Amino acid sequence: MAMDMAQREREVAAELPAGSVLAVLYEQHAKIRDLFKLVNDSHGDARQVAFDQLRQLLAEHEAAEEMVVRPISKKAAGAQVADARNAEESEAAHALAELEKLDVNSPAFEAKFELFEAAVSEHASREDNEEFPHLMAKVGVEEQQEMGKLLQTAQKIAPSHPHPGAAGSTTAQYALGPFAALLDKAKDAYASVKNK
Repeated sequence: MAMDMAQREREVAAELPAGSVLAVLYEQHAKIRDLFKLVNDSHGDARQVAFDQLRQLLAEHEAAEEMVVRPISKKAAGAQVADARNAEESEAAHALAELEKLDVNSPAFEAKFELFEAAVSEHASREDNEEFPHLMAKVGVEEQQEMGKLLQTAQKIAPSHPHPGAAGSTTAQYALGPFAALLDKAKDAYASVKNK
């Protein structure tokens, strides 16, 4: 099922102007689904590598959405829709932070990961159905292109680990995100050297 959804999201992305915010988001949703499958299908060190890739993509993706997409969604889809997506992302950041503390090969991880995957999938479906159609209908192609560039830039400077204290808030992402990203990059570099 996840592969069917990933394929559908890639098809939707291919029909949109390349580089537009929605094309980028649909492509990322497909990649997130692929990484969930990879984590589920992997064991040992390979599972840790797959989870680290998923964790990083989710952390960067959600932070960038909160910084770039949600302010525009608030106008296009309404505050209730934007606030609900931010609340879901805040919950996901908390869950991801908890998963990050667990051994990826433990039964506790597998149980929490299954629930987390379902919540992330539901969140993506809500974006697809309740948020993205409004962006498509009410935001011009040029602005969508600009948003796509901003989203990709925001992801480059976004934290690579979940930061529940900033999650769900555009303001907090702008205020804390760059500092958290620097700490994350140092943490990742240290872990990389330590594991060699």
